[in-house]
Amino acid sequence: MLITFKLFAMLEKYLPASARPGNVMPLDLPEGSTILQAIEPFALPPQLVKLVLVNGVYVAPEDRGTHVLKEGDALAIWPPIAGG
Repeated sequence: MLITFKLFAMLEKYLPASARPGNVMPLDLPEGSTILQAIEPFALPPQLVKLVLVNGVYVAPEDRGTHVLKEGDALAIWPPIAGG
């Protein structure tokens, strides 16, 4: 199944170089893959995976290992962000 995978801010460096300019790439996953299974190959430091959205809807940390992705989903991840 094909989803859209987006990494923002400092996480963009974990994407392949060809995907970094737009921070987005198509990602082909086996049917039944969870959010954690989708991000595992990218070796994202867990402390940097702060805000996770699937199709614009927040997924809590405790649900990321059981939330099954579907064909066409958009998975977006942001690190912790500080502001003033």
